[in-house]
Amino acid sequence: MKRPVRSDELRLWSMVAATVHPLPGRAMPAGVTAPGQIDPDAPAARIAPPSRAKPSGPKPVSPPQAIEPRRHHRISRDPEAIGGRIDLHGLGQDQARATLEGFLMRSWSQGARAVLVITGKGSRGDGILRRMTPEWLAAPHLRSVVAGLSEAHRRHGGEGALYVALKRRPRDGI
Repeated sequence: MKRPVRSDELRLWSMVAATVHPLPGRAMPAGVTAPGQIDPDAPAARIAPPSRAKPSGPKPVSPPQAIEPRRHHRISRDPEAIGGRIDLHGLGQDQARATLEGFLMRSWSQGARAVLVITGKGSRGDGILRRMTPEWLAAPHLRSVVAGLSEAHRRHGGEGALYVALKRRPRDGI
């Protein structure tokens, strides 16, 4: 059941309709005032414009930057450049994230400069671990460890794996 249109709604609609010009040969609908005849003291005319406030909530996290091309080439060609490997196959999101973070911190503390993270591609090529890993690596507490990431070379897993470049550890006593 429709309710009747209130007078303030009609005034507001009149303001909107006044900005629209009818097609040639058509007349303005009944109840719509001409653009110059809107009462500025009407309650509907005092409606504030929508605020441009930023939405609250967590900020979207930008993924880490890509590994520099020359460093990527060195990692993919030199088997000793990869300081460690971790395979996240078969793990749930929470367990995979915790395992990955622990592995990265251990590898970084041991002085590794790059690691291989195997996520798999998922059943249709859009696996959740594959999608979420770059977001996990962009977490604020890992920014001091992760320098960049890029897709692994085909022989290291291709689309189902990532090279993660690690930052240098600060020297003791400096």
